[in-house]
Amino acid sequence: MIAVNYTGAKDSFEEYCDTAVRDCETVIVTRKQNENVVIMSESAYNNLIENLYVRSDKDDYQRLLTSINQLGASKGIVRDTI
Repeated sequence: MIAVNYTGAKDSFEEYCDTAVRDCETVIVTRKQNENVVIMSESAYNNLIENLYVRSDKDDYQRLLTSINQLGASKGIVRDTI
């Protein structure tokens, strides 16, 4: 995570955007009077939103974790698609 003040971000905006995309780095833009702002790549944002969605239903998430553990223990079942 990189932290930069508003003026620094404004002066080097393209560089910080490239860093977010190229290095999957989160850039925190600090501001004096308001809340801070986060710059992240679209793919990192989409990944975050998808993970929040998957974890939003505790029952579904628990089934997913159980399935992952079963695969890790070689207890998975191979099935043909119809």
